[in-house]
Amino acid sequence: MQPDTNQLNKRTVMDFWRALENTAPGQLKDAMSLYVNADMAWNGPDPINRLQGADAFIAGYWLPLLRSFPDLHRETHIFFGGRSNGRIDGLLDGEMWVCGTGLFSGTFARDYLDIPASGKKVSIRWGEFCRLRNGKVDVTYLLLDLLDLMQQAGFHVLPPSRGKDGIYPPPRASDGVLMHTQDAEESRYSLEHIRKFIFDGLNKYDQSDLKSMGMAGFFHPEVKWYGPGGIGACLNFNEFETLHQQPWLKAFPDRSVQNLDALIAEGCYSGAPGWAGVRATHTGDYLGYPATGKPLEINGLDIWKREGEIYVENWVFVDMIHLFRQLGVDLIGRMRQQSGQHSSP
Repeated sequence: MQPDTNQLNKRTVMDFWRALENTAPGQLKDAMSLYVNADMAWNGPDPINRLQGADAFIAGYWLPLLRSFPDLHRETHIFFGGRSNGRIDGLLDGEMWVCGTGLFSGTFARDYLDIPASGKKVSIRWGEFCRLRNGKVDVTYLLLDLLDLMQQAGFHVLPPSRGKDGIYPPPRASDGVLMHTQDAEESRYSLEHIRKFIFDGLNKYDQSDLKSMGMAGFFHPEVKWYGPGGIGACLNFNEFETLHQQPWLKAFPDRSVQNLDALIAEGCYSGAPGWAGVRATHTGDYLGYPATGKPLEINGLDIWKREGEIYVENWVFVDMIHLFRQLGVDLIGRMRQQSGQHSSP
């Protein structure tokens, strides 16, 4: 029996990631041509943002990462794929995606994006979604938790996290890497369920009562919500509501999930990237910064694990540097001030 498209796509992405780690810099372009379209669109964290083409990906993202962390090693904690349906109206977009999250580990040997090197071992949270067409990657959305990396290097550019810093583990059941074909009915149900959660739950907030979203019906009382640097992890539903959700909705009460770049599910896992996936107005204090009244767009990635009818774990990325830049706050500039650096030319 021939592998289905999703299985072939997963194999391609996993081979692509392994090739990045195991190929000499001078041979990267040839190696990547096996897995990536030459005109791929890569979307990453601020201040890198968008890179167009495989050459730009190598020069603008991968080689600088390797220079700063020469012994870089990827740990993949979750890995799955599927056919996307990320539109609010529920129309099938039908694109095939593969996603993953985990940690890069390595020695912080040289400055990275102006973050001063510590010379110490660090772990960098990563989340990545790849769209495949004709068997090759042609679009990527990737976030690195740069605030968490700053914290590991000794720089704190935001007030202390309300949640717990440094917590971003694999699934507690160690079942997140889905290399084999999953039950089609469970995958279908997971996609249907996550759509209800996002578009019929999160988007129903009435701007006054958290209960209007019905989150208690979607999240386990002991849900593990692994948030980004600056926000931190919340290790039960009460912490999620009080430490993250209430401050977030006070600051951005009209926030609304938009059409997502992708929304996929396989087995009991589901995930979504959204560049401008949430739009909001900054009308309340957030992490010590008063309301600006400015409209903003939030870039993020989410991966959820479902057990039955409820979510038990949620891995969350928010591009905090991009978010605060829209509020008129340069977090990288603040870090430079702490380190005594001058702005890069």
